[in-house]
Amino acid sequence: MVTSRPSSIYFGYGSNMWIDQMDRRCPENKYLGIARLADWKWFICEKGYANVVRSPGDEVWGLVYEISEADEQKLDGYENVPDNYHKQYHTVTVFDKKHKAEGAAGAATLALIYVDVERTKESSPKTEYIYRMNMAIADALKEGVPEAYIKKYLRAFIPE
Repeated sequence: MVTSRPSSIYFGYGSNMWIDQMDRRCPENKYLGIARLADWKWFICEKGYANVVRSPGDEVWGLVYEISEADEQKLDGYENVPDNYHKQYHTVTVFDKKHKAEGAAGAATLALIYVDVERTKESSPKTEYIYRMNMAIADALKEGVPEAYIKKYLRAFIPE
C-alpha cells in the first residue's frame, strides 16, 4: 500500500458513483469509466456509510475519476479524513463502458480509495444515504457496473 499521492485517479465505490454528486463535490474531475477492485468486499459500516475490507474472492466495482489536488482536498473533507476514512492507494482494473461490454481486459492503475479501517462491522445505512446510494446505483448500472454485483453486494444493504 502506498500512502502518498502517486496518481490523480480516484476510485469511488459508494455515493461517489453518483456522477452529479462528484461533479458538485469535485468540479475539476474528469470521469474515466468503471473499475474493479479485486479481493475486497463492499458493505455498510457502523457509521451508516459504504466501506470496503480485504476479502479474498470478493470484488468491489466503482467509478473512477481523474481529480486535481484541490478536488482531492475537498474529498478529504467530505470523507472526514482521518477521523472516518483513511486514504489508501490500491490497484484497480479500469474499463470504459464500450470495452467492458465487449469483455475486454481492463487497464491496471493505482487509485486513491477511502477506507474506514476502524469500522469494519456490517450495519444499516443512514436514511439520507439511501437516496444518494440509489442515485449512485443508477449511474453505476448505466455506466456498465455488473447488475449481479449490485444485487449481491449493494442491494443487501440499500433498499430500492
